[in-house]
Amino acid sequence: MLDLAAARAGLASQPFSRLLGARLTEFCEGAATLELDIREELEQQNGYLHGGVLAYAADNALTFAAGTVLGPALLTAGFTIDYLRPAVGVTLRARAVVVRAGRSGATCRCDLYTVDSSGAATLCAAAQGSARRKP
Repeated sequence: MLDLAAARAGLASQPFSRLLGARLTEFCEGAATLELDIREELEQQNGYLHGGVLAYAADNALTFAAGTVLGPALLTAGFTIDYLRPAVGVTLRARAVVVRAGRSGATCRCDLYTVDSSGAATLCAAAQGSARRKP
Protein backbone atom coordinates (compact mmCIF):
# COMPACT_ATOMS: atom_id res chain seq x y z
CA MET A 1 0.00 0.00 0.00
CA LEU A 2 0.95 3.65 -0.19
CA ASP A 3 2.71 5.62 2.50
CA LEU A 4 2.46 9.37 3.13
CA ALA A 5 5.52 10.20 0.99
CA ALA A 6 4.20 8.23 -2.00
CA ALA A 7 0.73 9.74 -1.58
CA ARG A 8 2.22 13.24 -1.50
CA ALA A 9 4.18 12.45 -4.67
CA GLY A 10 0.94 11.32 -6.32
CA LEU A 11 -0.80 14.54 -5.31
CA ALA A 12 2.15 16.60 -6.57
CA SER A 13 1.85 14.87 -9.96
CA GLN A 14 -1.63 16.38 -10.43
CA PRO A 15 -1.31 19.77 -12.19
CA PHE A 16 -4.67 21.01 -10.86
CA SER A 17 -3.72 20.11 -7.28
CA ARG A 18 -0.46 22.04 -7.68
CA LEU A 19 -2.41 25.02 -9.04
CA LEU A 20 -4.63 25.02 -5.94
CA GLY A 21 -1.70 24.43 -3.58
CA ALA A 22 -3.25 21.29 -2.08
CA ARG A 23 -1.30 19.22 0.41
CA LEU A 24 -1.86 15.91 2.18
CA THR A 25 -1.52 16.35 5.94
CA GLU A 26 -2.72 12.89 6.97
CA PHE A 27 -2.54 9.54 5.22
CA CYS A 28 -3.03 6.40 7.27
CA GLU A 29 -5.03 3.22 6.88
CA GLY A 30 -8.64 4.19 6.30
CA ALA A 31 -8.21 7.98 6.35
CA ALA A 32 -6.71 10.90 4.47
CA THR A 33 -6.75 14.65 5.06
CA LEU A 34 -6.17 17.21 2.32
CA GLU A 35 -5.68 20.92 3.04
CA LEU A 36 -5.30 24.07 1.00
CA ASP A 37 -4.94 27.73 1.79
CA ILE A 38 -8.01 29.83 1.07
CA ARG A 39 -7.11 32.79 -1.10
CA GLU A 40 -9.05 35.40 -3.04
CA GLU A 41 -8.60 33.67 -6.41
CA LEU A 42 -10.56 30.68 -5.06
CA GLU A 43 -13.56 32.68 -3.87
CA GLN A 44 -16.87 33.34 -5.55
CA GLN A 45 -18.54 36.77 -5.89
CA ASN A 46 -19.74 36.92 -2.25
CA GLY A 47 -16.30 36.27 -0.77
CA TYR A 48 -16.92 32.61 0.09
CA LEU A 49 -14.73 29.76 -1.06
CA HIS A 50 -16.12 28.54 -4.39
CA GLY A 51 -18.16 25.34 -4.26
CA GLY A 52 -16.00 23.86 -7.00
CA VAL A 53 -12.97 24.08 -4.73
CA LEU A 54 -14.90 22.30 -1.98
CA ALA A 55 -15.94 19.61 -4.48
CA TYR A 56 -12.33 19.21 -5.66
CA ALA A 57 -11.14 18.76 -2.06
CA ALA A 58 -13.88 16.22 -1.30
CA ASP A 59 -13.17 14.27 -4.50
CA ASN A 60 -9.44 14.03 -3.88
CA ALA A 61 -9.70 13.33 -0.14
CA LEU A 62 -12.26 10.57 -0.76
CA THR A 63 -10.08 8.92 -3.38
CA PHE A 64 -6.91 9.21 -1.30
CA ALA A 65 -8.71 7.66 1.68
CA ALA A 66 -9.79 4.78 -0.56
CA GLY A 67 -6.19 4.48 -1.73
CA THR A 68 -5.07 3.74 1.82
CA VAL A 69 -6.85 0.38 1.61
CA LEU A 70 -6.94 -0.32 -2.15
CA GLY A 71 -3.63 1.05 -3.43
CA PRO A 72 -2.86 3.86 -5.86
CA ALA A 73 -4.52 2.69 -9.10
CA LEU A 74 -7.94 4.23 -8.43
CA LEU A 75 -10.52 6.44 -10.07
CA THR A 76 -13.43 8.27 -8.48
CA ALA A 77 -16.64 6.38 -9.25
CA GLY A 78 -18.90 9.17 -7.99
CA PHE A 79 -19.68 11.39 -5.04
CA THR A 80 -22.29 13.73 -3.62
CA ILE A 81 -21.67 16.84 -1.60
CA ASP A 82 -23.90 18.91 0.65
CA TYR A 83 -22.88 22.51 1.26
CA LEU A 84 -23.84 23.25 4.86
CA ARG A 85 -22.69 26.86 5.31
CA PRO A 86 -20.58 29.43 3.47
CA ALA A 87 -16.90 28.54 3.57
CA VAL A 88 -14.77 31.34 5.02
CA GLY A 89 -11.43 31.12 6.77
CA VAL A 90 -7.75 30.77 6.02
CA THR A 91 -7.52 27.01 5.41
CA LEU A 92 -9.81 24.37 3.94
CA ARG A 93 -9.44 20.91 5.53
CA ALA A 94 -11.08 17.86 3.93
CA ARG A 95 -10.89 14.74 6.11
CA ALA A 96 -12.08 11.52 4.52
CA VAL A 97 -12.53 8.09 6.09
CA VAL A 98 -13.30 4.72 4.57
CA VAL A 99 -16.79 3.54 5.45
CA ARG A 100 -16.56 0.19 3.67
CA ALA A 101 -13.99 -1.40 1.39
CA GLY A 102 -14.16 -4.43 -0.83
CA ARG A 103 -11.69 -6.00 -3.25
CA SER A 104 -12.20 -3.51 -6.06
CA GLY A 105 -13.80 -0.45 -4.49
CA ALA A 106 -14.39 1.58 -1.37
CA THR A 107 -17.07 3.93 -0.09
CA CYS A 108 -15.85 6.90 1.91
CA ARG A 109 -17.22 9.88 3.81
CA CYS A 110 -15.60 13.33 3.88
CA ASP A 111 -16.16 16.25 6.24
CA LEU A 112 -14.92 19.61 5.01
CA TYR A 113 -13.97 22.33 7.47
CA THR A 114 -12.74 25.85 7.19
CA VAL A 115 -10.15 26.84 9.76
CA ASP A 116 -9.88 30.47 10.87
CA SER A 117 -6.75 32.35 11.91
CA SER A 118 -7.20 31.30 15.56
CA GLY A 119 -7.34 27.60 14.58
CA ALA A 120 -11.08 27.15 15.12
CA ALA A 121 -12.63 24.72 12.62
CA THR A 122 -16.16 25.08 11.21
CA LEU A 123 -17.92 22.30 9.30
CA CYS A 124 -19.00 23.74 5.94
CA ALA A 125 -19.72 20.69 3.76
CA ALA A 126 -20.13 16.92 3.88
CA ALA A 127 -19.57 14.45 1.07
CA GLN A 128 -19.83 10.74 0.41
CA GLY A 129 -18.39 8.90 -2.53
CA SER A 130 -16.72 5.84 -3.91
CA ALA A 131 -13.56 4.95 -5.74
CA ARG A 132 -12.84 1.89 -7.86
CA ARG A 133 -9.68 0.23 -9.05
CA LYS A 134 -8.73 1.24 -12.58
CA PRO A 135 -9.82 -1.36 -15.15
